[in-house]
Amino acid sequence: MVESEPKVYIPESFQVNYDVSSQIKMIWDVMKAPLIVPFLNACVYISLAMALMLFMERVYMGFVIILVKLFWKKPEQRYKYEPLQDDEELGGENFPVVLVQIPMFNEREVYKVSIGAACGLSWPTDRLVIQVLDDSTDPVVKQLVEMECQRWASKGINITYQIRETRGGYKAGALKEGLKRSYVKHCEYVVIFDADFSPPPDFLRRAIPFLVGNPEIALVQGRWRFVNANECLLTRMQEMSLDYHFTVEQEVGSATHAFFGFNGTAGIWRIAAINEAGGWKDRTTVEDMDLAVRASLRGWKFLYLGDLQANSELPSTLRAFRFQQHRWSCGPANLFRKMAMEIIRNKKVKFWKKVYVIYSFFLVRKIVAHMVTFFFYCLVIPLTILVPEVHVPIWGAVYIPSIITILNSVGTPRSIHLLFYWILFENVMSLHRTKATLIGLLEYGRANEWVVTEKLGDSVNNNNNKKDKSGDAAKKTNVKVQKKTRSKFMERLVTYLSIY
Repeated sequence: MVESEPKVYIPESFQVNYDVSSQIKMIWDVMKAPLIVPFLNACVYISLAMALMLFMERVYMGFVIILVKLFWKKPEQRYKYEPLQDDEELGGENFPVVLVQIPMFNEREVYKVSIGAACGLSWPTDRLVIQVLDDSTDPVVKQLVEMECQRWASKGINITYQIRETRGGYKAGALKEGLKRSYVKHCEYVVIFDADFSPPPDFLRRAIPFLVGNPEIALVQGRWRFVNANECLLTRMQEMSLDYHFTVEQEVGSATHAFFGFNGTAGIWRIAAINEAGGWKDRTTVEDMDLAVRASLRGWKFLYLGDLQANSELPSTLRAFRFQQHRWSCGPANLFRKMAMEIIRNKKVKFWKKVYVIYSFFLVRKIVAHMVTFFFYCLVIPLTILVPEVHVPIWGAVYIPSIITILNSVGTPRSIHLLFYWILFENVMSLHRTKATLIGLLEYGRANEWVVTEKLGDSVNNNNNKKDKSGDAAKKTNVKVQKKTRSKFMERLVTYLSIY
């Protein structure tokens, strides 16, 4: 008697899934050798080229910054520098007239910070003009800012509250409109502070002498310090990136080519240089960098002072940080698109300075640095795991990014133990920055979108914790800041989760 073979019943849905997966595998096998492998190889070669560009740039700047720190003369020795002295007979006549511009937009939490710091600058009162440029759309905030200006004006400070009908041109439009006022015509220099910036009282006394004694200098840029760097992991990561920018990039640009990007705040401009360069323009979201490049192409020099520092606040919510990074990534790429040929055709600057501006300043730092992080380390290398035929050399996958990361940590030695988290953080943000860079290069969609970075008043809160302030108004301010901070707890929690 012959036993019948057992019957196996395969569900119909499984057969369908099996057929689909087998078809996908067959398509993959057919396309793999002629299409996928060559395409991935090309991506590897392009990514390695970009990684090498970034690596050589980092090594070059590391080498130069060592020379600057060890052998370069200090700014006071490289340039003519004579401190301005008070004279009882002349009064303040030997001091130039300085305009202080403070652009604002709905800065409820921090409007007192910059206004108070500007009014506290150590400079003759009759030689200082403070201009608060308020584009706020919240009538309550407008009233608060105006009342604060009136309070300082009653103390004898020359402070003016300015508003506009529309926000045309955003920050660039406000600064441009402010320079048109009749009382600005006798001002020689203009210093700009964002609403959350608090410069020390001697800020002008330390910087202005460089402009007075050296007529070829158009800009003296100070360094940012962050009062809320220890608030959360997000602010610590930002501090690492920005400290490298100020410690290395700005210092190298100032020492080698007397050129760097104006940071938009904590800098003093010669008004004549602004006018010669064509004034403020709102064609991109980086009006500060736009003005700096145009002024440099007309032969003006810039000076960066690393020991001239102003306190400021870092974005402490992921939402605010993402908007800021979109503007900082999209704007330079869009400016490069619009000014590349102008830089090439310029005849007033030397050839090597053109190379530095186009290749180092724009191409490598503002475009390649964002793209290589996303395409190579987040896309190409993971895809090569699925295609063993594509080989990525160990020097490109391990050695180069490791050296770049170590070099980046020199700006913030106290955070070197956070390098692992910084790598994860940069990879998380690389997609957002790459998308913004491409939007800027193609001038598409949100290329000119301007969103003001939200401040939570951490600088005010920190100052209040250090010293007690008397008066009911101060107590009310403290309560408002604390409530605002608590309301952002969930956004900061999302930041932690996104990084991990």
